[in-house]
Amino acid sequence: MSWEDEISELKLRSELAEKMGGEDKVARQHEFGKLTIRERIDAFVDADSFHEIGKLAGVAEYDDDGALKEFTPSNFVFGTAAVDGRPIIVSGDDFTVRGGSADASIAGKRHQSEGLAVELKLPHIRLIDGMGGGGSVKTIEMAGRTYIPAVAGWETVVNQLATAPSVALALGSVAGIGAARVATAHYSVIVKDTAQMMIAGPALVDWANLGDVSKEELGASKIHTRNGAIDDEASSEHEAFDMAKQFLSYLPENVDHLPERQPCNDPNDRREEFLSGVVPNDPRKVYKMRPVIDATVDKGSFFEIGRKWGRSIITGLARLDGVPVAVFAEDPMIYGGAWTADSCRKLIRHCDLASTFHLPLVHLVDCPGFLIGKQSEENATIRYGAQALAAFGQASVPFCSVVVRKAFGVAGAANNKPGNHHFRFAWPSGDWGSLPIEGGIEVAYKAELAESDDYDGDLEKIKARLNRVRSPFRSAEYFEIEEIIDPRDTRPNLCRWANLAYSALKPGPAAFTYRP
Repeated sequence: MSWEDEISELKLRSELAEKMGGEDKVARQHEFGKLTIRERIDAFVDADSFHEIGKLAGVAEYDDDGALKEFTPSNFVFGTAAVDGRPIIVSGDDFTVRGGSADASIAGKRHQSEGLAVELKLPHIRLIDGMGGGGSVKTIEMAGRTYIPAVAGWETVVNQLATAPSVALALGSVAGIGAARVATAHYSVIVKDTAQMMIAGPALVDWANLGDVSKEELGASKIHTRNGAIDDEASSEHEAFDMAKQFLSYLPENVDHLPERQPCNDPNDRREEFLSGVVPNDPRKVYKMRPVIDATVDKGSFFEIGRKWGRSIITGLARLDGVPVAVFAEDPMIYGGAWTADSCRKLIRHCDLASTFHLPLVHLVDCPGFLIGKQSEENATIRYGAQALAAFGQASVPFCSVVVRKAFGVAGAANNKPGNHHFRFAWPSGDWGSLPIEGGIEVAYKAELAESDDYDGDLEKIKARLNRVRSPFRSAEYFEIEEIIDPRDTRPNLCRWANLAYSALKPGPAAFTYRP
Protein backbone atom coordinates (compact mmCIF):
# COMPACT_ATOMS: atom_id res chain seq x y z
CA MET A 1 0.00 0.00 0.00
CA SER A 2 1.22 3.45 -0.89
CA TRP A 3 0.19 6.99 0.04
CA GLU A 4 1.76 8.58 -3.02
CA ASP A 5 -1.57 9.98 -4.28
CA GLU A 6 -2.18 11.71 -0.94
CA ILE A 7 1.39 12.97 -0.81
CA SER A 8 0.98 14.41 -4.30
CA GLU A 9 -2.23 16.13 -3.21
CA LEU A 10 -0.41 17.51 -0.18
CA LYS A 11 2.20 18.99 -2.50
CA LEU A 12 -0.48 20.43 -4.78
CA ARG A 13 -2.37 22.07 -1.90
CA SER A 14 0.87 23.57 -0.62
CA GLU A 15 1.64 25.00 -4.05
CA LEU A 16 -1.86 26.47 -4.33
CA ALA A 17 -1.49 28.09 -0.91
CA GLU A 18 1.71 29.78 -2.03
CA LYS A 19 -0.11 31.33 -4.99
CA MET A 20 -2.19 33.29 -2.43
CA GLY A 21 -5.00 35.20 -4.18
CA GLY A 22 -3.68 34.48 -7.65
CA GLU A 23 -1.39 36.23 -10.12
CA ASP A 24 -3.72 39.19 -10.73
CA LYS A 25 -4.14 39.93 -7.02
CA VAL A 26 -0.42 39.56 -6.37
CA ALA A 27 0.35 41.92 -9.26
CA ARG A 28 -2.13 44.44 -7.84
CA GLN A 29 -0.44 44.20 -4.43
CA HIS A 30 2.86 45.07 -6.09
CA GLU A 31 1.24 47.94 -8.03
CA PHE A 32 0.32 49.50 -4.69
CA GLY A 33 4.01 49.35 -3.71
CA LYS A 34 3.43 46.56 -1.20
CA LEU A 35 5.01 43.16 -0.70
CA THR A 36 2.90 40.05 -0.35
CA ILE A 37 2.69 38.40 3.06
CA ARG A 38 5.07 35.64 2.01
CA GLU A 39 7.57 38.16 0.62
CA ARG A 40 7.29 40.09 3.88
CA ILE A 41 8.02 37.07 6.01
CA ASP A 42 10.97 36.08 3.83
CA ALA A 43 12.38 39.62 4.06
CA PHE A 44 11.97 39.84 7.82
CA VAL A 45 13.09 36.51 9.24
CA ASP A 46 16.40 34.68 9.03
CA ALA A 47 16.86 32.75 5.79
CA ASP A 48 15.14 29.34 5.73
CA SER A 49 13.93 29.73 9.33
CA PHE A 50 10.18 30.06 8.68
CA HIS A 51 8.08 27.02 9.53
CA GLU A 52 4.50 27.64 8.51
CA ILE A 53 1.56 26.38 10.57
CA GLY A 54 -1.86 25.85 9.03
CA LYS A 55 -0.75 26.18 5.42
CA LEU A 56 -3.53 23.90 4.19
CA ALA A 57 -6.33 25.94 5.76
CA GLY A 58 -8.66 27.60 3.29
CA VAL A 59 -11.72 27.08 1.11
CA ALA A 60 -11.74 24.22 -1.38
CA GLU A 61 -13.99 23.24 -4.27
CA TYR A 62 -14.37 19.63 -5.42
CA ASP A 63 -15.66 17.95 -8.58
CA ASP A 64 -18.37 15.32 -8.61
CA ASP A 65 -15.81 12.65 -7.89
CA GLY A 66 -14.55 14.43 -4.80
CA ALA A 67 -11.29 15.49 -6.40
CA LEU A 68 -9.85 18.90 -5.58
CA LYS A 69 -10.83 21.44 -8.22
CA GLU A 70 -9.92 24.84 -6.69
CA PHE A 71 -8.37 26.03 -3.46
CA THR A 72 -8.29 29.51 -1.93
CA PRO A 73 -5.99 29.71 1.06
CA SER A 74 -6.84 31.44 4.30
CA ASN A 75 -5.75 35.06 4.24
CA PHE A 76 -3.78 34.75 7.47
CA VAL A 77 -0.28 33.25 7.43
CA PHE A 78 1.75 32.41 10.54
CA GLY A 79 4.45 30.18 11.92
CA THR A 80 7.67 29.98 13.86
CA ALA A 81 10.86 31.60 12.64
CA ALA A 82 14.04 33.24 13.86
CA VAL A 83 15.34 36.80 13.80
CA ASP A 84 19.06 37.22 14.36
CA GLY A 85 19.06 33.64 15.61
CA ARG A 86 16.32 34.23 18.21
CA PRO A 87 13.04 32.26 17.94
CA ILE A 88 9.85 34.23 17.25
CA ILE A 89 6.25 33.84 16.13
CA VAL A 90 5.50 35.77 12.94
CA SER A 91 2.02 36.29 11.53
CA GLY A 92 0.40 38.43 8.91
CA ASP A 93 -2.61 39.20 6.76
CA ASP A 94 -2.74 38.20 3.11
CA PHE A 95 -4.34 41.20 1.42
CA THR A 96 -4.47 39.34 -1.92
CA VAL A 97 -7.29 37.20 -0.53
CA ARG A 98 -10.43 39.28 0.07
CA GLY A 99 -8.37 42.29 1.19
CA GLY A 100 -7.42 40.61 4.46
CA SER A 101 -11.04 40.69 5.66
CA ALA A 102 -12.25 38.44 8.44
CA ASP A 103 -14.84 36.56 6.44
CA ALA A 104 -12.00 35.11 4.35
CA SER A 105 -9.81 34.27 7.31
CA ILE A 106 -10.03 31.36 9.68
CA ALA A 107 -10.16 32.79 13.18
CA GLY A 108 -8.52 29.72 14.67
CA LYS A 109 -5.28 30.55 12.89
CA ARG A 110 -5.03 34.01 14.41
CA HIS A 111 -5.97 32.70 17.84
CA GLN A 112 -3.37 29.96 17.53
CA SER A 113 -0.62 32.41 16.59
CA GLU A 114 -1.38 34.60 19.60
CA GLY A 115 -1.75 31.59 21.89
CA LEU A 116 1.53 30.00 20.83
CA ALA A 117 3.36 33.28 21.41
CA VAL A 118 2.06 33.37 24.99
CA GLU A 119 2.39 29.66 25.77
CA LEU A 120 5.90 29.42 24.33
CA LYS A 121 6.82 32.89 25.64
CA LEU A 122 8.09 34.02 22.27
CA PRO A 123 8.19 37.49 20.70
CA HIS A 124 5.29 37.97 18.28
CA ILE A 125 5.69 40.02 15.11
CA ARG A 126 2.37 41.03 13.51
CA LEU A 127 2.48 42.06 9.85
CA ILE A 128 -0.92 43.71 9.52
CA ASP A 129 -2.56 44.59 6.20
CA GLY A 130 -6.36 44.75 6.23
CA MET A 131 -9.04 44.43 8.85
CA GLY A 132 -7.02 41.63 10.44
CA GLY A 133 -10.02 40.09 12.10
CA GLY A 134 -12.76 42.66 11.53
CA GLY A 135 -16.19 41.71 10.30
CA SER A 136 -18.26 42.11 7.19
CA VAL A 137 -21.98 42.68 6.71
CA LYS A 138 -21.94 39.75 4.26
CA THR A 139 -21.23 37.39 7.14
CA ILE A 140 -24.66 38.21 8.63
CA GLU A 141 -26.50 36.92 5.56
CA MET A 142 -24.24 33.92 5.26
CA ALA A 143 -24.72 32.99 8.91
CA GLY A 144 -28.43 33.74 8.93
CA ARG A 145 -28.12 35.75 12.13
CA THR A 146 -26.32 38.68 13.65
CA TYR A 147 -24.13 38.50 16.74
CA ILE A 148 -23.33 40.56 19.79
CA PRO A 149 -19.71 41.84 19.57
CA ALA A 150 -17.01 39.80 21.21
CA VAL A 151 -13.33 39.69 20.42
CA ALA A 152 -12.46 36.04 20.79
CA GLY A 153 -8.97 35.47 22.05
CA TRP A 154 -8.32 39.12 22.92
CA GLU A 155 -7.26 38.12 26.42
CA THR A 156 -4.34 36.33 24.77
CA VAL A 157 -3.30 39.48 22.93
CA VAL A 158 -3.35 41.33 26.23
CA ASN A 159 -1.50 38.55 28.07
CA GLN A 160 1.28 38.79 25.50
CA LEU A 161 2.04 42.29 26.80
CA ALA A 162 3.09 40.85 30.17
CA THR A 163 4.88 37.82 28.73
CA ALA A 164 7.07 38.51 25.69
CA PRO A 165 7.77 41.34 23.23
CA SER A 166 5.14 42.13 20.62
CA VAL A 167 5.75 44.27 17.54
CA ALA A 168 3.04 45.39 15.13
CA LEU A 169 3.74 46.75 11.65
CA ALA A 170 0.96 48.53 9.77
CA LEU A 171 1.80 47.68 6.16
CA GLY A 172 -1.39 48.61 4.35
CA SER A 173 -4.87 49.90 5.06
CA VAL A 174 -5.56 48.73 8.60
CA ALA A 175 -9.01 49.05 10.18
CA GLY A 176 -11.17 47.67 12.96
CA ILE A 177 -9.60 44.94 15.00
CA GLY A 178 -6.58 45.18 12.73
CA ALA A 179 -6.04 48.70 14.05
CA ALA A 180 -6.51 47.51 17.63
CA ARG A 181 -3.86 44.81 17.03
CA VAL A 182 -1.45 47.49 15.88
CA ALA A 183 -2.04 49.62 18.98
CA THR A 184 -1.90 46.68 21.40
CA ALA A 185 1.81 46.07 21.04
CA HIS A 186 5.03 47.11 22.75
CA TYR A 187 6.23 48.77 19.56
CA SER A 188 4.45 49.78 16.36
CA VAL A 189 5.53 51.14 12.99
CA ILE A 190 3.50 52.36 10.02
CA VAL A 191 4.82 52.66 6.47
CA LYS A 192 4.50 56.16 5.10
CA ASP A 193 2.22 56.67 2.05
CA THR A 194 1.33 53.00 1.47
CA ALA A 195 -0.29 52.31 4.85
CA GLN A 196 -3.08 53.89 6.85
CA MET A 197 -4.74 53.05 10.14
CA MET A 198 -8.33 53.86 11.05
CA ILE A 199 -11.15 52.71 13.28
CA ALA A 200 -13.43 52.52 10.25
CA GLY A 201 -12.90 53.19 6.56
CA PRO A 202 -14.15 56.09 4.38
CA ALA A 203 -17.40 54.39 3.35
CA LEU A 204 -18.58 53.95 6.93
CA VAL A 205 -17.46 57.47 7.87
CA ASP A 206 -19.46 58.87 4.95
CA TRP A 207 -22.52 56.77 5.91
CA ALA A 208 -22.34 58.25 9.43
CA ASN A 209 -22.43 61.75 7.90
CA LEU A 210 -18.96 62.50 9.24
CA GLY A 211 -17.50 63.70 5.98
CA ASP A 212 -16.28 62.53 2.62
CA VAL A 213 -12.66 61.65 3.38
CA SER A 214 -9.98 59.45 1.90
CA LYS A 215 -8.07 56.70 3.69
CA GLU A 216 -5.03 58.97 3.80
CA GLU A 217 -7.06 61.80 5.35
CA LEU A 218 -8.37 59.41 8.00
CA GLY A 219 -5.32 57.42 8.91
CA ALA A 220 -2.07 58.61 7.34
CA SER A 221 1.21 58.01 9.15
CA LYS A 222 1.54 61.75 9.80
CA ILE A 223 -1.65 61.56 11.88
CA HIS A 224 -0.98 58.53 14.04
CA THR A 225 2.72 59.06 14.66
CA ARG A 226 1.88 62.58 15.91
CA ASN A 227 -0.93 61.53 18.25
CA GLY A 228 0.79 58.49 19.75
CA ALA A 229 -1.48 55.79 18.29
CA ILE A 230 1.59 54.43 16.46
CA ASP A 231 5.14 54.82 17.70
CA ASP A 232 7.11 55.45 14.53
CA GLU A 233 6.88 55.68 10.75
CA ALA A 234 9.09 54.10 8.10
CA SER A 235 9.71 55.14 4.52
CA SER A 236 9.46 51.55 3.25
CA GLU A 237 8.50 48.08 4.40
CA HIS A 238 12.15 47.06 4.55
CA GLU A 239 12.92 50.04 6.82
CA ALA A 240 10.01 48.99 9.05
CA PHE A 241 11.51 45.49 9.28
CA ASP A 242 14.89 46.93 10.26
CA MET A 243 13.29 49.12 12.95
CA ALA A 244 11.43 46.15 14.40
CA LYS A 245 14.62 44.08 14.51
CA GLN A 246 16.52 46.88 16.21
CA PHE A 247 13.80 47.25 18.83
CA LEU A 248 13.85 43.53 19.57
CA SER A 249 17.64 43.53 19.96
CA TYR A 250 17.36 45.43 23.26
CA LEU A 251 14.75 43.13 24.78
CA PRO A 252 14.91 39.62 26.21
CA GLU A 253 13.10 36.71 24.64
CA ASN A 254 10.52 36.93 27.42
CA VAL A 255 10.09 38.21 30.97
CA ASP A 256 11.78 35.12 32.43
CA HIS A 257 15.08 36.21 30.91
CA LEU A 258 17.24 39.30 31.25
CA PRO A 259 18.01 41.49 28.24
CA GLU A 260 21.16 40.28 26.56
CA ARG A 261 24.30 42.23 27.22
CA GLN A 262 26.39 42.77 24.10
CA PRO A 263 30.15 43.23 23.66
CA CYS A 264 31.07 46.92 23.71
CA ASN A 265 33.89 48.46 21.71
CA ASP A 266 33.19 51.94 23.04
CA PRO A 267 35.45 52.70 26.06
CA ASN A 268 33.39 53.06 29.22
CA ASP A 269 35.71 55.87 30.34
CA ARG A 270 35.20 57.95 27.17
CA ARG A 271 34.93 61.66 27.97
CA GLU A 272 33.37 64.08 25.49
CA GLU A 273 34.88 67.56 25.80
CA PHE A 274 31.90 69.43 24.35
CA LEU A 275 29.72 68.40 27.31
CA SER A 276 31.51 70.85 29.58
CA GLY A 277 30.00 73.78 27.68
CA VAL A 278 26.83 72.39 26.13
CA VAL A 279 24.46 73.97 28.68
CA PRO A 280 24.19 77.77 28.28
CA ASN A 281 24.82 79.93 31.34
CA ASP A 282 21.64 81.84 30.59
CA PRO A 283 18.71 79.66 31.85
CA ARG A 284 16.47 81.13 29.15
CA LYS A 285 18.64 79.75 26.34
CA VAL A 286 18.14 76.25 24.98
CA TYR A 287 20.42 73.51 23.68
CA LYS A 288 20.02 70.14 21.99
CA MET A 289 19.61 67.13 24.28
CA ARG A 290 20.05 64.33 21.71
CA PRO A 291 23.80 64.99 21.26
CA VAL A 292 24.09 64.73 25.06
CA ILE A 293 22.39 61.32 24.96
CA ASP A 294 24.57 60.15 22.06
CA ALA A 295 27.73 61.29 23.85
CA THR A 296 26.74 59.38 26.96
CA VAL A 297 25.52 55.98 25.75
CA ASP A 298 27.49 53.45 23.69
CA LYS A 299 28.20 54.96 20.27
CA GLY A 300 25.40 54.36 17.81
CA SER A 301 23.24 52.54 20.34
CA PHE A 302 20.49 55.08 20.96
CA PHE A 303 17.22 53.90 19.41
CA GLU A 304 14.60 56.61 19.79
CA ILE A 305 10.93 55.66 20.11
CA GLY A 306 8.06 58.04 19.39
CA ARG A 307 10.08 61.01 18.17
CA LYS A 308 7.14 62.72 16.49
CA TRP A 309 4.73 62.86 19.40
CA GLY A 310 4.96 63.91 23.04
CA ARG A 311 8.02 65.75 21.82
CA SER A 312 9.04 67.55 25.01
CA ILE A 313 10.23 64.20 26.41
CA ILE A 314 12.68 62.05 24.46
CA THR A 315 12.33 58.30 25.01
CA GLY A 316 14.35 55.43 23.65
CA LEU A 317 16.56 52.40 24.23
CA ALA A 318 20.34 52.38 24.39
CA ARG A 319 23.32 50.52 25.83
CA LEU A 320 25.83 51.48 28.49
CA ASP A 321 28.96 49.33 28.38
CA GLY A 322 26.87 46.80 26.48
CA VAL A 323 24.00 46.79 29.02
CA PRO A 324 20.56 47.52 27.46
CA VAL A 325 18.84 50.44 29.21
CA ALA A 326 15.72 52.57 28.78
CA VAL A 327 16.47 56.29 28.53
CA PHE A 328 14.28 59.34 28.84
CA ALA A 329 15.18 63.03 28.84
CA GLU A 330 13.45 66.35 28.51
CA ASP A 331 14.03 68.24 25.26
CA PRO A 332 14.74 71.92 26.02
CA MET A 333 13.95 72.74 22.37
CA ILE A 334 10.26 71.83 22.89
CA TYR A 335 8.40 73.91 25.51
CA GLY A 336 11.70 74.19 27.36
CA GLY A 337 11.33 70.50 28.25
CA ALA A 338 8.07 71.00 30.15
CA TRP A 339 5.91 67.90 30.55
CA THR A 340 2.77 67.98 28.38
CA ALA A 341 -0.22 65.65 28.47
CA ASP A 342 1.11 63.78 25.44
CA SER A 343 4.67 63.52 26.72
CA CYS A 344 3.33 62.11 29.99
CA ARG A 345 1.38 59.48 28.07
CA LYS A 346 4.55 58.55 26.21
CA LEU A 347 6.52 58.32 29.44
CA ILE A 348 3.96 55.97 31.00
CA ARG A 349 4.45 53.45 28.22
CA HIS A 350 8.22 53.82 28.40
CA CYS A 351 8.35 53.13 32.14
CA ASP A 352 6.07 50.13 31.67
CA LEU A 353 8.33 48.79 28.91
CA ALA A 354 11.40 49.15 31.13
CA SER A 355 9.75 47.34 34.04
CA THR A 356 8.27 44.56 31.93
CA PHE A 357 11.54 43.62 30.25
CA HIS A 358 14.05 44.44 33.00
CA LEU A 359 15.69 47.46 31.43
CA PRO A 360 17.47 49.77 33.91
CA LEU A 361 16.01 53.26 33.65
CA VAL A 362 18.10 56.39 33.01
CA HIS A 363 16.77 59.95 33.25
CA LEU A 364 18.77 62.90 31.90
CA VAL A 365 16.94 65.70 33.67
CA ASP A 366 16.19 69.18 32.40
CA CYS A 367 12.61 69.61 33.60
CA PRO A 368 11.05 73.05 34.22
CA GLY A 369 7.88 71.29 35.45
CA PHE A 370 4.51 70.65 33.83
CA LEU A 371 3.55 72.87 30.93
CA ILE A 372 1.36 75.66 32.24
CA GLY A 373 -1.38 77.70 30.59
CA LYS A 374 -4.98 77.37 29.42
CA GLN A 375 -4.32 74.72 26.76
CA SER A 376 -2.39 72.61 29.21
CA GLU A 377 -5.28 72.72 31.68
CA GLU A 378 -7.78 71.80 28.96
CA ASN A 379 -5.59 68.82 28.05
CA ALA A 380 -5.79 67.48 31.63
CA THR A 381 -2.01 67.62 31.92
CA ILE A 382 -2.05 67.14 35.67
CA ARG A 383 -4.07 63.93 35.30
CA TYR A 384 -1.65 62.42 32.81
CA GLY A 385 1.26 63.82 34.82
CA ALA A 386 0.01 62.04 37.92
CA GLN A 387 -0.29 58.83 35.91
CA ALA A 388 3.26 59.27 34.59
CA LEU A 389 4.65 59.79 38.07
CA ALA A 390 2.72 56.73 39.26
CA ALA A 391 4.14 54.60 36.43
CA PHE A 392 7.61 55.94 37.19
CA GLY A 393 7.18 55.19 40.89
CA GLN A 394 5.90 51.68 40.10
CA ALA A 395 8.87 50.90 37.86
CA SER A 396 10.69 47.97 39.45
CA VAL A 397 14.07 48.31 37.76
CA PRO A 398 17.22 50.11 38.92
CA PHE A 399 17.09 53.83 38.27
CA CYS A 400 19.72 56.50 37.79
CA SER A 401 19.37 60.20 37.04
CA VAL A 402 21.69 62.94 35.87
CA VAL A 403 20.40 66.45 36.55
CA VAL A 404 21.72 68.31 33.52
CA ARG A 405 20.02 71.60 34.31
CA LYS A 406 16.48 72.22 35.59
CA ALA A 407 14.45 70.18 38.06
CA PHE A 408 11.41 72.18 39.15
CA GLY A 409 7.99 71.46 40.52
CA VAL A 410 6.12 68.18 40.76
CA ALA A 411 7.37 66.90 37.40
CA GLY A 412 10.94 67.82 38.34
CA ALA A 413 10.64 65.35 41.22
CA ALA A 414 11.19 62.57 38.68
CA ASN A 415 14.91 63.07 39.28
CA ASN A 416 14.47 60.56 42.09
CA LYS A 417 12.26 57.66 43.16
CA PRO A 418 10.97 58.18 46.68
CA GLY A 419 11.56 55.20 48.90
CA ASN A 420 14.33 53.88 46.70
CA HIS A 421 18.09 54.13 46.95
CA HIS A 422 19.64 54.90 43.61
CA PHE A 423 22.46 56.73 41.92
CA ARG A 424 21.91 60.40 41.22
CA PHE A 425 24.35 62.86 39.73
CA ALA A 426 24.16 66.54 38.89
CA TRP A 427 26.13 68.80 36.62
CA PRO A 428 27.39 72.16 37.94
CA SER A 429 24.66 73.66 35.72
CA GLY A 430 22.00 72.09 37.96
CA ASP A 431 19.19 74.44 38.95
CA TRP A 432 16.26 73.24 41.06
CA GLY A 433 13.46 74.16 43.42
CA SER A 434 9.68 74.44 43.68
CA LEU A 435 9.72 76.87 40.77
CA PRO A 436 12.37 78.87 38.93
CA ILE A 437 13.61 81.91 40.83
CA GLU A 438 12.96 84.09 37.80
CA GLY A 439 9.30 83.12 37.71
CA GLY A 440 8.56 83.38 41.42
CA ILE A 441 10.38 86.47 42.66
CA GLU A 442 7.70 89.01 41.91
CA VAL A 443 5.05 86.81 43.51
CA ALA A 444 7.07 85.94 46.62
CA TYR A 445 8.25 89.52 47.17
CA LYS A 446 5.13 91.30 45.96
CA ALA A 447 4.51 93.18 49.21
CA GLU A 448 8.15 94.26 49.60
CA LEU A 449 8.40 95.45 46.01
CA ALA A 450 5.08 97.31 46.27
CA GLU A 451 6.60 99.62 48.86
CA SER A 452 9.79 100.17 46.90
CA ASP A 453 10.74 103.52 45.40
CA ASP A 454 13.05 101.74 42.98
CA TYR A 455 11.13 98.66 41.81
CA ASP A 456 13.57 97.53 39.13
CA GLY A 457 16.63 98.20 41.24
CA ASP A 458 15.28 96.37 44.28
CA LEU A 459 14.14 93.49 42.09
CA GLU A 460 17.69 93.07 40.78
CA LYS A 461 19.05 93.14 44.35
CA ILE A 462 16.66 90.35 45.35
CA LYS A 463 17.70 88.34 42.28
CA ALA A 464 21.36 88.74 43.15
CA ARG A 465 20.67 87.63 46.74
CA LEU A 466 18.80 84.54 45.63
CA ASN A 467 21.30 83.64 42.92
CA ARG A 468 23.99 83.37 45.58
CA VAL A 469 22.09 80.52 47.23
CA ARG A 470 20.84 78.73 44.11
CA SER A 471 24.24 77.10 43.51
CA PRO A 472 23.99 73.28 43.45
CA PHE A 473 27.00 73.20 45.77
CA ARG A 474 24.79 74.61 48.54
CA SER A 475 22.47 71.59 48.08
CA ALA A 476 25.44 69.21 48.08
CA GLU A 477 26.51 70.59 51.48
CA TYR A 478 23.24 69.27 52.93
CA PHE A 479 23.41 65.99 50.95
CA GLU A 480 20.31 66.98 49.00
CA ILE A 481 22.23 65.96 45.89
CA GLU A 482 24.59 63.03 46.22
CA GLU A 483 27.20 63.89 43.61
CA ILE A 484 28.09 66.83 41.42
CA ILE A 485 30.23 65.72 38.51
CA ASP A 486 32.16 67.16 35.63
CA PRO A 487 29.78 66.74 32.64
CA ARG A 488 32.59 64.98 30.80
CA ASP A 489 32.47 62.23 33.42
CA THR A 490 28.83 61.38 32.74
CA ARG A 491 29.48 58.31 30.61
CA PRO A 492 32.07 56.77 32.98
CA ASN A 493 29.68 57.21 35.91
CA LEU A 494 26.68 55.83 34.07
CA CYS A 495 28.64 52.84 32.78
CA ARG A 496 29.78 52.02 36.31
CA TRP A 497 26.17 52.26 37.47
CA ALA A 498 24.90 50.13 34.56
CA ASN A 499 27.24 47.30 35.48
CA LEU A 500 26.01 47.36 39.06
CA ALA A 501 22.39 47.63 37.95
CA TYR A 502 22.67 44.70 35.56
CA SER A 503 23.98 42.43 38.30
CA ALA A 504 20.97 43.37 40.46
CA LEU A 505 18.32 42.56 37.84
CA LYS A 506 16.00 39.66 38.47
CA PRO A 507 13.96 37.94 35.75
CA GLY A 508 10.26 37.27 36.11
CA PRO A 509 6.91 39.03 35.58
CA ALA A 510 6.64 42.68 36.58
CA ALA A 511 4.36 43.68 39.43
CA PHE A 512 2.63 46.19 37.16
CA THR A 513 1.95 44.95 33.67
CA TYR A 514 2.37 46.91 30.46
CA ARG A 515 -0.38 49.42 29.59
CA PRO A 516 -0.66 49.88 25.78
